[in-house]
Amino acid sequence: MMETTFREESADPRTQSLPLSHLSLELGHLYMEDFAAGPGRLREQFTRVKPWADAARLSVAGAAGARRPRVSTCFLVDDYFTRFSSPAELLPMLLAEAEACGLTIDYLAREAGCAGADGMELASLVEGRLVESPPVGSNGSRPAVREIGWLCNGERTPAAGGEAMSGATGWAAPAETGARRHSVFMDVELWDDGDRGRTWSCPFLAAVWQLLRLGLLRREGRPVLQAVPWGGERGDFPRDWDDLPPLVQLNPSAAPFAAYGTFSVLPSRFLPVEHAVRLVLGQVALEEAVLRRTAERADREGFAVPPAVADRAAYAFYAEP
Repeated sequence: MMETTFREESADPRTQSLPLSHLSLELGHLYMEDFAAGPGRLREQFTRVKPWADAARLSVAGAAGARRPRVSTCFLVDDYFTRFSSPAELLPMLLAEAEACGLTIDYLAREAGCAGADGMELASLVEGRLVESPPVGSNGSRPAVREIGWLCNGERTPAAGGEAMSGATGWAAPAETGARRHSVFMDVELWDDGDRGRTWSCPFLAAVWQLLRLGLLRREGRPVLQAVPWGGERGDFPRDWDDLPPLVQLNPSAAPFAAYGTFSVLPSRFLPVEHAVRLVLGQVALEEAVLRRTAERADREGFAVPPAVADRAAYAFYAEP
């Protein structure tokens, strides 16, 4: 059976094409302390991931219909907030434990690459596309997200002078925009600025990671953060994280990295982070041409893609002992 790679039409030469899988399946996003705990911790994690990964493949096979489903797997390593050991020491252990559990990691990404890679500030690119959704009746007194680095899903508790003197009458509850009877209000810190410059938050980098996996980011019409094929052996990984490309294709026969939808199997401690990711994804203005063509391509394949970008990301959260 002949394989087919689907690419965006080139009607608009300013927007470059990008191959897409049906699903980007994330097999893990662990912190350096998980690696420090040794191979037993990694095998324990992958053992919990395997049933969900199998279920995701079955689900996308049904959604793809008669077509052979294109599924690529990925793994994100945190080298942004903590540097531990080296790729040469950690990655062979990671790949071996995944294979022992019947899993193959097609693509490996460094979280630092979500902040900036190849001379491109990816996090700044996404920050520049944020469009806040002001609550009904707002008067513009709330500082913009670019000024304060916080993004919310509604109306914050208003600040009032002399609040301690005014008592309960000077207080108002925060309110979620579009709440269903009761609010679930969230205010997410996207970055902080210090003596060493800006540090992006975990939720914001995770939002960038989702947009990369969905293939929706462009800079001047060009895709960002392309995967670099790894031609060496496992023992050839570099000693320094900065010497490893931000996105590496480990499996030469893998389906495309980006996909119509994403599915991430994560420990339950990531649930608050991914809730914040959905908030960010709901307030990012993406290129209309990319969104339109992705929808048109999916429609031609008979593959359903939700209109809202946040709804293209799905999850399974498992409990840890």
